[in-house]
Amino acid sequence: MKKKLVAVLLSTAMVFSLAACGGGDAKTEEGGDKAESGDSKGYHFEVIVKSFQSTYWQAAVQGIDKACEELGVTAKSNGPATESDIADQVTMLNDVIEKKPDGIGLAACDTNSVLKSLQAALDAGIPVVCFDTGVDNAPEGSVYATVATDNAQAGGVAAENMFPVIEEKIKAATPDKQVRIGEVNQDATAQNIQQRGNGFIAKMIELCTDAGKKVAVVGNEFYVNAAEGAVAEAEADVIIEVGVPAQTTPDLAATEAQKIMSKKDTIAIFGSNQVTAEGVIQANNTLNVLDADPAKGIVAAGFDAGTPQKEAIKSGKFIGSVTQSPLMMGYKCIYTLTDICEDKEVSDIPMDGYWYTADTMDSEDIAPNLYD
Repeated sequence: MKKKLVAVLLSTAMVFSLAACGGGDAKTEEGGDKAESGDSKGYHFEVIVKSFQSTYWQAAVQGIDKACEELGVTAKSNGPATESDIADQVTMLNDVIEKKPDGIGLAACDTNSVLKSLQAALDAGIPVVCFDTGVDNAPEGSVYATVATDNAQAGGVAAENMFPVIEEKIKAATPDKQVRIGEVNQDATAQNIQQRGNGFIAKMIELCTDAGKKVAVVGNEFYVNAAEGAVAEAEADVIIEVGVPAQTTPDLAATEAQKIMSKKDTIAIFGSNQVTAEGVIQANNTLNVLDADPAKGIVAAGFDAGTPQKEAIKSGKFIGSVTQSPLMMGYKCIYTLTDICEDKEVSDIPMDGYWYTADTMDSEDIAPNLYD
């Protein structure tokens, strides 16, 4: 089995020597079996996810619950209706800080919007562990550790696996006969999506440049401005067009995907998470233009899992996707918070990501990460 490992630290590991846990009183209620992390039980954590809309976050909560059962701690998970509801998430975060739990797990929808809240948690003596998405500019000392995939690397893996499939079409492209590669990102505000989208673009520019082709990036302003090595659209052989929906829903992601997939020069498209990959699938239900064979249609790749995406890979509509493990991120978040409460040193935890195809999705390394 060909496996691409994309685990790298999100940021330089920050190690903390910890003396106490949280601003709240330790709870007396116990449950579950004792685990290797120690004898202390009764801690209560509050966890704020990005949304309960997708099965991705349901899988993360399963990991949270599993860790709580093993450790004999408790955690309450909450999140906004959609990942676009940034203000709602900030309100939820502020509310749990007021409750003074022993620790907080946070998957931030918008990294800049949570900065004041993180300072408030720090001032209250409440440790925070980020998962899925880091907050690089967090107030110093507020985030004890981050549990996440290296999303720039992961986005690059999608490009690395897509490029060989469309290479001949790229090599035949000229400024007079351009080809287009689409990318649909659910937002331009969450760090993990930014890194993943930029990672795909950067790797695709690198691969096209190595093939002697110039690339322009058009569409969403954030991703256009972040692209290095891109040229003006008129000079380009290859155009990467980035679409971002107004809100984080498959329907609106499908609208963005359909705009790109309807263009005659489009040869490939990448949906950079479950929502946008499902948006690409939904757009194809109308257009019927996707095919794993570049001679027959538009080549598509996705990210994460979910039943629609797995079926698209099995049927040949997608060539493959990159998966990560939300269950294990939630699981390790609780273990890390418990270690903090037990005065143990903690650091950033890198998570694995894998490229999977119809031939590899049932393998023992990948199948456990492919939630429905």
